[in-house]
Amino acid sequence: MGLVLFPGDADNGSPDVSWSYSGFATFRRRLAETEGFVLTEMSSFGGERPWSEMSTVLKPFLDHPDAGGDNLSPADCAVILPRLEAIIDQWARESGDQHLQQHIADADQLADVLRLCIEEDVPLTFL
Repeated sequence: MGLVLFPGDADNGSPDVSWSYSGFATFRRRLAETEGFVLTEMSSFGGERPWSEMSTVLKPFLDHPDAGGDNLSPADCAVILPRLEAIIDQWARESGDQHLQQHIADADQLADVLRLCIEEDVPLTFL
């Protein structure tokens, strides 16, 4: 069982990105660490730190339920994409283990999906 993120364009041929729930959790934890905070300290992840204290543009993605919840708008995607691309570049410069390489591949796939959402002006759907 896992989740899939895809453009809300009703085209089954559109790119998507998928994870197991544990893989998605690990991916988001690494994104948060790259942004300088610990995801499990955040209020929606069992911690007490409110999201209002965070200034990351990845907030709509990181503070989203694993599955379901509201779609991310094309505007959200347009804000998230440049930061995600910068993180991909940063991770690629690090010497990493197999997990980092998988996170880079996943982030590349997510970037492709975000680009399509922006180009087609459709939301990013979590299923």
